[in-house]
Amino acid sequence: MQDDFAEVTHDLILGIDLGTTNSAVGAVESGFPILLADEDGKRITPSAVWFGNGGSMGTAVEVGRKALRRRSADPGRVVTSVKRLMGRRFGEEREFCVPMERAADGSGGLRVLGLSPEEVSAEILKELKRIAEMRLEREATKAVITVPAYFNDAQRAATKRAGELAGLEVVRILSEPTAAALAYGLDKLGEKSRVAVYDLGGGTFDLSVLEMQDGVFQVLATRGDTRLGGDDLDAALARSICAREGIDFDTLEPAARVRLAEEAERMKCRLSETEQEAFRAPFYDGSRSLETIVSRADFEARIKPFIERSITCCRQALADAGVKPEDLQAVILVGGSTRIPAVRRAVAEFFGREPDLSQHPDEAVALGATIQAGVLGGTLRQMVLLDVTPLSLGIETFGGLMNILIPRNTTIPCKAGEMFTNAAAGQSSMRLRVLQGEREMARDNWELGNFEVPFEPAPKGQARVGVQFRIDENGILEVLARDVTTGKDTVVEIRSAAVDVDDEAVGKMVGESVDFAFEDMAERIFTEAKLKAEELLPAVEMALASSGDLVGEAERTEIESAATAVRQALAEGLPNPLKAAVQRLDAATEALAAALVERAMEEAMLKRLG
Repeated sequence: MQDDFAEVTHDLILGIDLGTTNSAVGAVESGFPILLADEDGKRITPSAVWFGNGGSMGTAVEVGRKALRRRSADPGRVVTSVKRLMGRRFGEEREFCVPMERAADGSGGLRVLGLSPEEVSAEILKELKRIAEMRLEREATKAVITVPAYFNDAQRAATKRAGELAGLEVVRILSEPTAAALAYGLDKLGEKSRVAVYDLGGGTFDLSVLEMQDGVFQVLATRGDTRLGGDDLDAALARSICAREGIDFDTLEPAARVRLAEEAERMKCRLSETEQEAFRAPFYDGSRSLETIVSRADFEARIKPFIERSITCCRQALADAGVKPEDLQAVILVGGSTRIPAVRRAVAEFFGREPDLSQHPDEAVALGATIQAGVLGGTLRQMVLLDVTPLSLGIETFGGLMNILIPRNTTIPCKAGEMFTNAAAGQSSMRLRVLQGEREMARDNWELGNFEVPFEPAPKGQARVGVQFRIDENGILEVLARDVTTGKDTVVEIRSAAVDVDDEAVGKMVGESVDFAFEDMAERIFTEAKLKAEELLPAVEMALASSGDLVGEAERTEIESAATAVRQALAEGLPNPLKAAVQRLDAATEALAAALVERAMEEAMLKRLG
């Protein structure tokens, strides 16, 4: 059994759900996992931060409900849903609640109100830490923090940095569906069980298929969408109502949009309990008011495309896991948006069973994080939690090919390596491009990073560089490249992806790998055969010119004919004919190659005897 835990410490470790819309913190006290409430008795803290005086560090900062209360009057200084910016680069996110700027340091990162997303998230974590220390009456310095299952390496690393900025040692980054599985006590289902976790939160959606066996939780597959959550439903409802009343939502001032979105959120919650509700926004833009009746049917019709997007993720995750809905022992709902009746009906219909509603949807993830924190702190019994890689990881090889080292859905932590050689004589380094994706050609995948690996110059194919990928329990990738001759290592921790790898793009990547499977494989076959041909043809010409006497006339004719066929196939650009022609030439030259080796051995022997 592979153990992916930090060492049990017997220290106080907090469990934190750092959510897009809301966050929560808990700890194990007297052997029981509990969530901790603020001074008002609220266990849920809105993930909102207000920065005074433009947002520079050291100015006034308010977090949670206090920040939300300032949003209507001062929307330009209240940051919400910052989780969507974690690990992202400038230009990757199209819109946000406050203006985004490019970081001045040239890194390509982004800033809001002069701060990085990690610095904003750190303020939320500081508030959760304060609540915990206030309730527990002791210092808290360690935490388990949850992230969506589909957070990539850069997003996980950014979350960890936010924790460190808040004065917390992040002992584990835990996927939210795995945390929910702990909260629901899925270990009680039997010796072996499979469950689906449907998590529709404020800003993100995940569907994960988990298996529990002998105390080990393993994520068999996961799919998700980082732009699908309650915030999107609120915005869709507000836009729909405005359009019905002849108002262009997108041209309104930020404060007006905030007021309408807040009323839409209230409406969404009410329509989960009643068949219709009045939408009231008096003087939403300072002069105009809006009041209209909205029915549950109208609301459900507006959000139907979003629900269908979530069900598509469910279908894909089950296919990835190789299970059918009837193979599952339970389907659990997580996230406040799962209170919507239409969501529950869609889940029940797709999975063919009523979902498990036994846990508080807003608190399940934080409770699971708290349980995991108790395990790491030694106050609860140990369970092993195994996540998987959502996409394959590899490097670009000669010819622009994608060489996969770690396939998608590999259980983490994990490591894998391969040996590579130099493509040209005298070469003293190679550019290592770390890629993520499912396509055959490197250009069609996402670059996570690149770096130069130096090595001792050598003839073509003689320098040897070992490359190892290692993914730790937090899903953070470390790449090691070793010059075998000198033993010198180059180690890079991939912490900032240079591309948009959100869930919508992940789904598109996997879909394209299927849609273009034949074209991709044809190009790969042609490229590999072309590389082989370009290596083989000059060698054959040289061998025939210098040692043609080693083969008979018939063999020589066949070699020349096979070489002509290779050149013709290269010119035509057809993969299978080129592959066949290269194989024919390879076979035709076997006798000549053997004779050349034998002659070289004889010459070496004669030199030695002489």
